[in-house]
Amino acid sequence: MLNRVIPHPLLTLVLAAVWLLLMNDFSVGALFLALLLGLLIPYFTRRFWPNAPTLRRPWKIVTYSLLVLWDIVTANVQVAYLVLFRRNDEMKPAFVSIPLEVQSPEAIAVLAGTITMTPGTVSSDLSSDQKSLLVHCLDAPDPEAIARDIKGRYEARLKEIFG
Repeated sequence: MLNRVIPHPLLTLVLAAVWLLLMNDFSVGALFLALLLGLLIPYFTRRFWPNAPTLRRPWKIVTYSLLVLWDIVTANVQVAYLVLFRRNDEMKPAFVSIPLEVQSPEAIAVLAGTITMTPGTVSSDLSSDQKSLLVHCLDAPDPEAIARDIKGRYEARLKEIFG
């Protein structure tokens, strides 16, 4: 019965928290609206994803989020340096193919979103068999090192979270 009312409890909490942060208002009314949206959105979209993603180690989401935030800040500084102090002919933009070990669509989506949120890289394509992700890098003097870095920093952690 509870699964019908709250089909995705973690999503409910995340939606409510994001709503409160976006509204920048922590009044009783804003909290009520956040909880209402957090309950209604997963309820009305539950048929689009009948199988909830399984999180083996959900507490690792916190450390993953902190790592991504740190990487976004440092990548902003690196991209600013590239734009301000390097000439275009000195940069080596490249498409890098990242072979994927994660298999769940949610983990792949989080990985692609993480790569895109990090300045200097953007996820551009997922292979039809979902075994590799194509990433464009603003400056990639060693594409293999970038692939290893993405797999080690992000994919390994997502494998722990999603199993």
